[in-house]
Order: sequence, then C-alpha cells, then structure tokens
Amino acid sequence: MSNTKYIGYYFKVSPLQPATEILIAELGYAGFESFVETENGVNAFIQSIDWKEHILEGVYVLNSGEFDIEYTIEEIEQINWNKEWEKNFNPIVVDDICSVRAPFHEKPNTKYDIIIEPKMSFGTGHHETTHMMIQHILKTDLNGKTVLDMGCGTGVLAILAKMRGAGPTDAIDIDNWCYLNTVENVERNDCEDITAYEGDASLLPGKSYDVIIANINRNILLNDIEQYVKSLNPKGKLFLSGFYKEDLDMITEECTKNHLNFIENFNRNNWIAASYELK
Repeated sequence: MSNTKYIGYYFKVSPLQPATEILIAELGYAGFESFVETENGVNAFIQSIDWKEHILEGVYVLNSGEFDIEYTIEEIEQINWNKEWEKNFNPIVVDDICSVRAPFHEKPNTKYDIIIEPKMSFGTGHHETTHMMIQHILKTDLNGKTVLDMGCGTGVLAILAKMRGAGPTDAIDIDNWCYLNTVENVERNDCEDITAYEGDASLLPGKSYDVIIANINRNILLNDIEQYVKSLNPKGKLFLSGFYKEDLDMITEECTKNHLNFIENFNRNNWIAASYELK
C-alpha cells in the first residue's frame, strides 16, 4: 500500500445540499473510493490504476444548472486518511451547551459532549440542518420519551436525545455505512438503549414514538410525513429538517393535512428546521 498512488479531486459546491450527496453517490458509481466532506464541498479520491481520462462523464450533477460546482485535481503519492479527516473536521459547539467533536479534539466545558469518529462521507454536525436539530432537541423535554432518529447518519441526534434523558431510542438510515457508523458512535458515547436499523420508513409500521426527528430532504419528508404521523403517540412531536426556507409552506401544508400543528422553526443560512405537534 505504501506505493499506492491516488488522484484527488477537490470539489467546491454551491449550494452544498443536496448537490454534495448526489455528487458523492455519482462519484462512487464512477469508481471513486473515498470521500471527505469539507465546509465548501467534498474531496474525492480514486486510485491511479482505476482512473481514466473521461471518468467524470457519468457524473451528471456536474452539468446541472441548479448547482455551481468547481474542482481541481492533484496526484498524490500516499494518503494519511486520519490527517485528511482531522484537517476538515473541527469541533462545533451549539448554544454553549452541546459540543460535537472527534476523539482527538480537546474536551470542552459543555453539558453535553458528543464524540464522533470522523470518517469518509458523513455529516459531523457542521451542516446547518444538524446544528438546528440539536437546538430543537436542547429545547425539548425528552425525559423518558421514546424517540426515533430517522436518517440518522452518524447517530449524533439519537445520542444527544439519550443524553437528554430519552427512553428507548431507534436510529434508522437507508445507508449501510451510516447504520454501521451509528452503531460505532453509540458505543463510543456509552449510550445504552439506542437500537440502530438499516432501512427506511417501511420499517415504521407497528412502531410508535413520542418524538420523531427526521433530517433528510424535502421529497422524502413529503413522501413519509403520513407514515411518521401514524407512528407518533398522542401529542407527539415531529422535528423536520433538510429543506430550504421556500419549502417550509409546502412541508407545513402536508403536516397540517396529517393533523399536525406547526410550533416553530429555526432558520440558518436559508435552511429550515421546523417542529410540529400532533393535534
């Protein structure tokens, strides 16, 4: 492995989501093997022996008029993955109460300290939607409540819910890597009674929760709100994020159709995280 050469592509993406997710998926199909999300986009790596001149031809998001994507290319002798992750993963602190950091970061003086092992292709709390969902959780009394973290990614929101006193908590993600990483991070933070599942909303029939957290994207939310409501206990709360300010009316209309009252929303760089309660 010491002589393995890589080609590194450094993408700047605007707006970041959902373009970054689409880009990572399409690059994966094209043969790229490793990804590191950054504040401006994503770094993608492929072994030189797997690279070909027109490798980006099938990456259709690069030709989308909805996003502005630029990139540079570099040939690399060898990659220190830990160094890559450390370079692009800074600790965050939300409302001076909750920190999200890697094991190599200094322990901060916060009430809730969540340790996430930085790995390829994942969210660490830096994204606006995760930051705002943390704010919602910090404002909510979760003592003894059953909680679902839908589209859990690293499991950071499920972990915080448990730290806030939640009862049995489920974490679901359709991506196998996210499922495995959630299991790792749950153990890393000594959180008991969090059960991770690989799948989507089709797993929900027969389950019920006091609080459902869904940080995914607009289209999946619109499709699944009805199922979320069926899985909510009376007076249950639903936190939704992963969409823009201009989509809030559409999301709220769907929630109203399904007997949910709008409570409030946070807005961060045009991203929205909204809360609703079952009538």
